[in-house]
Amino acid sequence: MLPVIESIVLRQMASGDRLYLQLYKFIGAQPGKKVYIQSNLHGAEIAGNAVIHQLIEFLLTINDTNLIGEIWLVPVCNPMGTNERAHHFSSGRYCIYEAKDWNRIFWDYEKEADDLVAFTKSQLHINTEVVRQNYLTIIKEKFAKILEKINSSSNVPYTELFAYKLQSLSLDADYLIDLHSSTNQALDYVYYFRNREDSAKYFLLDFGILLDKYDGDAFDEAFIKPWLALEACFKDLGREIKFDMEAWTLELGSGMQMNPDSVAKGVRGVKNYLAQKGVLQIPNLSDEIKTHEMTFTSSSNRKKYYAIAGGMIQSRIELGSTVKAGDRLYQILSFNKEGKLPNVIDVCAEQDGLVYDISSNQAVNEGEFVLGILES
Repeated sequence: MLPVIESIVLRQMASGDRLYLQLYKFIGAQPGKKVYIQSNLHGAEIAGNAVIHQLIEFLLTINDTNLIGEIWLVPVCNPMGTNERAHHFSSGRYCIYEAKDWNRIFWDYEKEADDLVAFTKSQLHINTEVVRQNYLTIIKEKFAKILEKINSSSNVPYTELFAYKLQSLSLDADYLIDLHSSTNQALDYVYYFRNREDSAKYFLLDFGILLDKYDGDAFDEAFIKPWLALEACFKDLGREIKFDMEAWTLELGSGMQMNPDSVAKGVRGVKNYLAQKGVLQIPNLSDEIKTHEMTFTSSSNRKKYYAIAGGMIQSRIELGSTVKAGDRLYQILSFNKEGKLPNVIDVCAEQDGLVYDISSNQAVNEGEFVLGILES
């Protein structure tokens, strides 16, 4: 099966050169769900590009009758971030011109849905799929107003234009998968949302983190929050409803690396997810879901440790280690510049947990990130 390939103009630079997105659309013989998959929203998080490449290679080998619906893939979805450098190091987490995180800029209809209760009441006795279409129509109408600002002579800041371009591709998707990595060094895991634990298992990863509190207008959050709000409103009015709408962020290993193991897990997980959701009709694609065990925790259980003094990190516990309260996590070798000998400071765990994220740089200023723990 061959994809439809579209190149989408993203931005013109001062030099006159243009940046583009490239979209690969695989469209099945029968209509069905729309899946949107993107990678490299943060510049240093490149492993997802390899995942998308391998997914493209896989989809090229199957027939259009094996695909129910369509799969849209956008690798290197943020060329501004991907191309950002400081000496040998890739950064690209922030739009440095506007001082904004590239994954905290997206439009969230939930914040504008002032008439949600009235809408829900009007839909109480309507078929779920019709409710979905009615709600999506309203979301699209509100979203279209952004284009009016973009086309005005005053225009909008680039982050708003960029967010519009990505969201216009994904707004009507059923399933959204955003492929990330840690900016540092980390385990492989998936972020998921309320009432989606069963589907989270389809990715065949060892860890899942429930986003029970939100950091900001992230891509997956902006997509799913309006639907979660509508589900909650229905529940308040006495009707249990769950839309077949899902959003995921897969965290695949470390920044600035295409770790083969993390990439393989990403490819395996996405293929299995699509098979379990009925998008890919390929017998025996994966039977691992029947026996795969997964550990779930909540984002509110994440604990970040920041350097209590400036210096060099040594004797740090390894990524993936289980710790008990009081265990030493790392030492800071501190050169104090106070006419005293250098000293070594032990830093210990406050609670039991799993070390899931560690800094790449072992030289830290006071207050900089050292490691993250999923507390038990």
